[in-house]
Amino acid sequence: MSEPKTRDTRTRNFATVVYPESAPEGWQDILARHCVPAFISPLHDRDVNPTGEPKKPHYHVMLMFDGKKSVEQVTEVFTSIGGVGCEVVKSMRGYARYLCHLDNPEKAQYETSNVRSIAADYIGTIGLAIDKYVAIGEMQDFCEKYDVVSFYALSKYARSERSDWHRILCDCGAVYMREYLQSRKWSREQGFGDIIDPETGEKLV
Repeated sequence: MSEPKTRDTRTRNFATVVYPESAPEGWQDILARHCVPAFISPLHDRDVNPTGEPKKPHYHVMLMFDGKKSVEQVTEVFTSIGGVGCEVVKSMRGYARYLCHLDNPEKAQYETSNVRSIAADYIGTIGLAIDKYVAIGEMQDFCEKYDVVSFYALSKYARSERSDWHRILCDCGAVYMREYLQSRKWSREQGFGDIIDPETGEKLV
């Protein structure tokens, strides 16, 4: 009779916490040299305990291996950067969003642009299909507010200040935004930028 198979407890995604005061110098570069895809959160320096006491400033680090690893194998990597603990990550997207508390409005919020990505796409990992429409709407509002008609100016700003917009422009939104900006410029020059209700004369948009 054959022996029952041992359950494989290995997995691909793991997380740890790094405290700056106890981490080795250049720990992020040490992590990068392991050549494992990773996300490093912004410094969590505004978190508080349930009692209201501030938590010690810390980073959350998530590793995403191509193949399954044991906790023992991953602990070696985390030890090299001063990581405290080795947590199995059940949802890569969920934990990636937790790095900035995106789904926890009661917690301190951190900027997604301050997440360090190592051989991984953070915005792509946290995103939803609908996010591109939200981003395009934000870009249109921005162009209206600051009277932007140049695609060059918009893309330059996005690359410098809004990495989420820049990604959308590179992946799928450039054609739409070019058409929008060209049409906006023409409509403004021709005086056709408003939609008027013919019965009331009210400006709808």
